[in-house]
Amino acid sequence: MTPDGALDAAFAAQPRTGFLPRAVRDLAAADRPLAIGHGQTNSQPSTVRAKLALLDVRRGQRVLDVGAGSGWTTALLAELVGPSGWVLGVERVPALVELGARHVADAGVPWAQVRQARAGVLGSAGDAPFDRVLVSAASSHLPRVLVDQLAPGGVLVIPVAGVMTRVERGLGEDELTVTEHGRYRFVPLVTD
Repeated sequence: MTPDGALDAAFAAQPRTGFLPRAVRDLAAADRPLAIGHGQTNSQPSTVRAKLALLDVRRGQRVLDVGAGSGWTTALLAELVGPSGWVLGVERVPALVELGARHVADAGVPWAQVRQARAGVLGSAGDAPFDRVLVSAASSHLPRVLVDQLAPGGVLVIPVAGVMTRVERGLGEDELTVTEHGRYRFVPLVTD
């Protein structure tokens, strides 16, 4: 688990307010999802914190953030990995790619970026392997393509059929430890 102190520091360094549309910024402290346009939301802070704790991010790691949206989770992950790490956020909605990329560029974490997700492609296999993969959209099943992008010892956190799921890859290709961590609601994972 990511230590509480590291999470506190990341949230303090990257306040949610700077990643929200002006119309909802006054609600940034509310522990609820907030609309960011295009049918997408900025997840509630307690959910983001729970996902990051499960992901167990460490300094110097390579992290993939699937469904980067406004860029908030990408920036939080960048704080956790520090300048010796690297974070790639991928997003499918072009307007949100532009927004998220701008937010991350303004966040002072040049070791992180947000890119357009390729249509029909989940993750970023060309940049793999990743030490950690975070998914901020709900899948009906565990996507093997994301598991395959994990380095040995890597961790994937993803909502699967409404349940927050943590997958830890062992040293062997098919050595997986899968645990479940409560029910959550997310927008659906789409790869179009």
